[in-house]
Amino acid sequence: MLLDKKAAASDPSPWDGAVSDNDEAHSGWTIILPFFNERRYIERTLVGLASQDRAFRLVLVDNGSTDDGAEVARAACRRLGLSFTLLREPRPGKVHALATGLADVRTTFVATCDADTWYPSDYLSQAAALLAADDVAAAGAFFVPEDAADDGAPAMPARLRLATRLLPRQCHTGGAGQAFRTAALRQAGGFDPARWNWVLEDHEIMHRVARIGALGYGPHFWCAPAARERNRESIRWTLGERLLYHVTPPGLRDRFFYHFLAGRLRARRLTSARIRERPFHHLGVSSDAAPRPVCG
Repeated sequence: MLLDKKAAASDPSPWDGAVSDNDEAHSGWTIILPFFNERRYIERTLVGLASQDRAFRLVLVDNGSTDDGAEVARAACRRLGLSFTLLREPRPGKVHALATGLADVRTTFVATCDADTWYPSDYLSQAAALLAADDVAAAGAFFVPEDAADDGAPAMPARLRLATRLLPRQCHTGGAGQAFRTAALRQAGGFDPARWNWVLEDHEIMHRVARIGALGYGPHFWCAPAARERNRESIRWTLGERLLYHVTPPGLRDRFFYHFLAGRLRARRLTSARIRERPFHHLGVSSDAAPRPVCG
């Protein structure tokens, strides 16, 4: 399937907080799955996604892989009977990959998933339950250890339950477990490297979406990132930066992200590309290279 850029980019009706009466609007889901050199993990992730109890369309975005992860993913999708499109985005960085994936989304709801994460069979149903509330624009899944994924339904940690109650308009989870009303995500500006091309893109996007609607967190909405060694320098924010994020009033949060935090991440050279789990590869492409659709 080739990408129809004009159709994918259109957003005919801004999100107004109401759920459409159209049946397709209730059940229409797309999962964006960006990946870079994930041949060891991506098939297991796809097995989990294939077990979902509601239908979805999968958009795989190969972010310049130098292994055969794309072929592994393509073969797994065909074996599992998944409806999918495979896109190649050569510009390094997760934000570029997410932006390319979002341009191909035409469903009412969209989830961003990671290629090294296990998703339980009711993952999309739990997300849909949270997004069913009229004022909720995005939902965040809490993370559990990989070895806890076989224990049925893990409980949300008490500290996270407390944090989501005290600070409901803040991001408390990561990009491996986020789901959105597509129109709200686009109304917020979507994934935009020109606006934010640093790490912590999961917190920054939730900050923008929270201006439009509430963020939903639930006791049964979870996923399990793989336990793996991190062959990279830290991409986390400092304790001081995190604390300042939590205490910054909503009206000053733009200033926190785009003046304070962006400057500090720039000084540490923590671009979006640093999210990759492998050392940098010389991809041999310009950062201005355009994404190339390929057949699914």
